[in-house]
Amino acid sequence: MSVKLKYDVVIAVPVLNEAGVIEGVVQNLLDSSADLQSCVVVVADGGSRDGTADVVRKRFGDNDRVKLIHNPGKLQSAGVNLCVQEFAHPQGVLIRCDAHSDYQPDFITRLLTTLNDTGADSVVVPMDSVGFSCLQKAVAWVSDTPLGSGGAAHRGGHVKGFVDHGHHAAFKVASFMHAGGYDPTFSHNEDGEFDNRLRARGGRIYMDSDIRLNYFPRDTLLKLFRQYFNYGCGRSRTVRRHPGSIRLRQMAVPLHLILLLTSLALLPVSGVFGLWPLTYLFVLTIYSLMITAKRKSACGLLAGPAAFAMHTGWALGFFYGFVAIREHRWKPEEVSAPIVTESLS
Repeated sequence: MSVKLKYDVVIAVPVLNEAGVIEGVVQNLLDSSADLQSCVVVVADGGSRDGTADVVRKRFGDNDRVKLIHNPGKLQSAGVNLCVQEFAHPQGVLIRCDAHSDYQPDFITRLLTTLNDTGADSVVVPMDSVGFSCLQKAVAWVSDTPLGSGGAAHRGGHVKGFVDHGHHAAFKVASFMHAGGYDPTFSHNEDGEFDNRLRARGGRIYMDSDIRLNYFPRDTLLKLFRQYFNYGCGRSRTVRRHPGSIRLRQMAVPLHLILLLTSLALLPVSGVFGLWPLTYLFVLTIYSLMITAKRKSACGLLAGPAAFAMHTGWALGFFYGFVAIREHRWKPEEVSAPIVTESLS
């Protein structure tokens, strides 16, 4: 069995069918980490069928700072774990990056500085949603409002300090492994679930709002609905595994859907039951008009439909997760499953 070289900084990029963007993402990360001596960008491909792996081989096949590995677990959580297992030095740093984001030239070095200066086990950052198509712009604009994100600090926020959760960016490898790594069965919300275990074992998470990334939303309402359905499903698992982790802004979404459907069902009985649906429609309309005026773009009119897709998808996914997926409560003394998945050796 060959001994693999371990790197001080591992930039993990889990992907699936990202042929159109992977070249730019990898080059972006190479440029932002050019001054680091022991650093590697690892693309963990979950079995793409659009030629993503071929793009990486053709463009970066002769670059020693880029590694392409097959992720048999397919999910992002398993892909990141595999990157750590195969390439990360135990005393090094893991940087997690996604193919749907754009990173500033100093993104990597600033993460390393914050990780060192704060003594945190993990550094998280805010996401600024941006778009190209009309719908993407509307999704981006509404995502950074209370209607879209409920005021989450990592959605366009400006919080700086120790927090419970945020968009994952950097970890001390030792802390990542001590917490058990990501649960490789989580397709969504693996970050939120991990943060509960990290904090339960004494880990600290620092939000640096000065380090930001641009995130590109889904470009159709159906894709947006599916994305938020999966988010809700993942959160339902986290809530049962870590009771008390649910926030009021998250509970409001499924409770709203229950009230909405109940009101619509009882509408034939009395017109008073139309109050809640009409109020919701009014709020969606007002936000659409406000965003349209603020952005001076008719694309803002799609903010309401986008928010509806996000709310409905998340709530239905949340309920579906409770019904379809069994989950147990995690205890701090519980020994986490090792982060290894399948060895590449």
